[in-house]
Amino acid sequence: MTDDGYLGRIGAMIRDARQRANQTQSQLAESLGTSQSAVNRIEKGQQNLTLDMVARIGNALDSGLVNVGSSGPSHLRVQGGTTLSGEIDVKSSKNAGVALLCASLLNEGTTVLRKVARIEEVNRLLEVLGSIGVRTRWLNDENDLELVVPSRLRLEDMDEDAARRTRSIIMFLGPLMHREASFELPYAGGCDLGTRTVEPHMTALRPFGLKVVATEGSYHAMASPGQGPERPIVLTERGDTVTENALLASARFDGVTVIRNASPNYMVQDLCFFLTKLGVEIEGIGTTTLRVTGRPHINCDVEYAPSEDPIEAMSLIAAAIVTQSSITVRRVPIEFMEIELALLEEMGFLYDRSPEYPAENGETRLVDITTHPSSLRAPIDKIHPMPFPGLNIDNLPFFAVIAATAQGQTMLHDWVYENRAIYLTELTKLGAKVTLLDPHRVLVEGPTHWSGTEIVCPPALRPAVVILLAMLAAKGTSVLRSVYVINRGYEDLAERLNALGARIETFRDI
Repeated sequence: MTDDGYLGRIGAMIRDARQRANQTQSQLAESLGTSQSAVNRIEKGQQNLTLDMVARIGNALDSGLVNVGSSGPSHLRVQGGTTLSGEIDVKSSKNAGVALLCASLLNEGTTVLRKVARIEEVNRLLEVLGSIGVRTRWLNDENDLELVVPSRLRLEDMDEDAARRTRSIIMFLGPLMHREASFELPYAGGCDLGTRTVEPHMTALRPFGLKVVATEGSYHAMASPGQGPERPIVLTERGDTVTENALLASARFDGVTVIRNASPNYMVQDLCFFLTKLGVEIEGIGTTTLRVTGRPHINCDVEYAPSEDPIEAMSLIAAAIVTQSSITVRRVPIEFMEIELALLEEMGFLYDRSPEYPAENGETRLVDITTHPSSLRAPIDKIHPMPFPGLNIDNLPFFAVIAATAQGQTMLHDWVYENRAIYLTELTKLGAKVTLLDPHRVLVEGPTHWSGTEIVCPPALRPAVVILLAMLAAKGTSVLRSVYVINRGYEDLAERLNALGARIETFRDI
């Protein structure tokens, strides 16, 4: 093997160890007394390393880097058939967290975000932000995060590898168009959910003078500072990230922007609440029409606590249902779970619900939900998502594993994504009867006698978690391989389920 090959292998080991330690390149650089760009070169195999430096990196990451076999993908071994018990808190919203990281680029003051989910999607964005000059710092064990944006961003130094591993990079368009006359963003990655186009974002951003040309591997953007919409922006798709990009563009436009057919979903509301703390005026939060009065210059020190994640709440409730367990899921954002719970009640789900209380952002309504073992029956009608306040598209996959425990046939219609439904057929390997009717519809017949097996993790986040939940209910031992996609959206999910009585072991191939 050449020197370059060895350096590349060592760099990959260091990158994986850093990611497992939930550190950004900037944080590791600070520990080593070097620069983020130096760490980036090390991880790409472009930097010669002494044994002393390897040892220092190992100490900084609490990792024995000499164990070459430990750098492979992470897997989960599940001893199924257990019953869960106890209480668990829902963590802060993944989708709100990534939107707020992008929104921090609007502010020239210090932004502190409270209890940010330390997930891989957040880590990748922090790597991108650090590479272009944003100072990021975890403040404490509560996952409070500080961000300080420089007056000039080093976009030419952007960590392209990290950028390509997240779909959220598309939300840099809105903030950067106020700072740069032209810039490039790598093509967005993340979940494999079929063809996703930038065109809906262009519908939202063209009125601000933004032009985007797809070049080889990148979006090349050209901005027109000061230009804004002359009439209401009508979104052709009521998408969450599209609405967020329109809000981010509106926030520093010196005028009034009206956004129609806006998503009123949970992450959009969190972004709106944050922007109002920056002095942006927003009318219609929680509705499909937003009226935004922007501020051309934003320089203020701000603190904000994103609300809890309704998709994680649904994951935990589904875990209780499929294992016939009684647990208490605390801090459930009830406004974004009411349709799901009403449907579960129709299917025979038994639970208790506490009085409502406010989230730390002072706006979102929370409850505690205590589940009870229930005998479920299939719903009369098909289950399909709708824009908020309908059933959340990201919660639909959990109804596949829930329907597999119910008596009768349930049809799930995932009309949004053209190939996510196919991943739900992986449940058949665990004993479920799931028939793919077409790229958007599956038929689930229950009840299921689950049995353990080995499955490679699907490339889509929610179906991957659905398979993990089925493994909790399956008799015997199951193995879920290459679970990076789960770590993209959930913080310490296996460990937290273990605290409720699950038996999940994380391991790597030797």
